[in-house]
Amino acid sequence: MAILDQATNGSFVSLMTSTTLVKVGTFFLAWAVLWLPLALPIAMVLKWRPNKPLAPDQKLPLLAALYLIAPLILWGASQLEGVPFSDYGLEWKLSVLGSLGLGLGVGILSLIIVFTGQLLLGWVRWNSENWQRLGPILLPVMLLGLWIGLTEELVFRGFLVNQLQHDYSIWVGAAISSGIFALLHLVWEQKDTIPQLPGLWLMGMVLVLARWVDGGSLGLAWGLHAGWIWGLTCLDSAELIAYTGIGPIWITGLGGKPLAGIVGLLCLLEVGALLLLMLPDQLINIR
Repeated sequence: MAILDQATNGSFVSLMTSTTLVKVGTFFLAWAVLWLPLALPIAMVLKWRPNKPLAPDQKLPLLAALYLIAPLILWGASQLEGVPFSDYGLEWKLSVLGSLGLGLGVGILSLIIVFTGQLLLGWVRWNSENWQRLGPILLPVMLLGLWIGLTEELVFRGFLVNQLQHDYSIWVGAAISSGIFALLHLVWEQKDTIPQLPGLWLMGMVLVLARWVDGGSLGLAWGLHAGWIWGLTCLDSAELIAYTGIGPIWITGLGGKPLAGIVGLLCLLEVGALLLLMLPDQLINIR
């Protein structure tokens, strides 16, 4: 037992003194190891094979299992680091709810602007006959967006950004965390995700900026993220829009994915510009 305790203590000390990238790699490896015992039976029940693309009804249970483990992994990381969980940017106070609401509003408004512009140009058409489909899914999709948004913000803009700032400048850390955020989307599907990688990276940068603007809190970033998930999923699930084929796909988005086109990138840049204008005094010392 003494030998085992010594080995455990030695591993702990080694991990704590490792470089940031080793700590980050260990975090994601531990997350995957804990997820696999849940993911494998789910994949078998759903009859999914790794060489086949994931259907939405297959992806959601696997994603749910992964994200149910996230709080446990984050709590473990906070204990190892000896920092309170709130250091990751989430404190349960009223101001967080205010920022969350603001983020939701800005996220939805940005989508309204994007798709209204494409409607006026004739690039998309509204399927008004499908409006009745929207009501039943509004609340469930919003709750789903809030859950996914909170989990990903805690991991990528909370834990990951905090870790990278130990060894890198704030901008380099933001760029690396956004790159990891984008690349990990390849786990679920590759063909449709590869064209979205630049957009996913830019989305990550905008969400890091949202945390800075919000004084280190994740409320605003969480709201933006959840708003985009909510809006796009509702449009897609209710089939409220259809692309006419008039607009070039490199502008509207390959495969109907806004992040795989110029329109999606411009939407993110506009939100980023708005964030820079919100609290400019807090950004003066960021370098």
